[in-house]
Amino acid sequence: MEMTLSLARKLIEIGKEKATQDFGRPICIAICDASGELLTFDRMEGAPVRSIQISQQKAYTAIRMGIPTDIFLSRLKEDGLEISYYCDSKLTALPGGHPLKNKSGKIIGCVGISGLAASEDHTITEYIAGLIAEESL
Repeated sequence: MEMTLSLARKLIEIGKEKATQDFGRPICIAICDASGELLTFDRMEGAPVRSIQISQQKAYTAIRMGIPTDIFLSRLKEDGLEISYYCDSKLTALPGGHPLKNKSGKIIGCVGISGLAASEDHTITEYIAGLIAEESL
């Protein structure tokens, strides 16, 4: 499985549906390609304006670091590191960003969600990542 615009748009709809069904609140959701560049984005009606940039930075961070942003946050805390040490102002350690790996383990893109509690954002990105890993779309 490879990331395409069609797949990215499908992931956007899956994320919005899950946010609505599970949490009843709107989100911003960004899907980036394997280099971390924005492929598609959507902001649900009523999602916070601040979540536009946050969702995109969560996706970017997940792909650049190669790990979910909640794990990145844990590493920063465990190692006593400041995020600024990475010399990339687009990085964020807020949970809700996840690399997307296909069944063979190759990173094909990433997803970032903002608008809910960080743990809720993470739950949705983890769900989407699981669908990609299982190739069950």
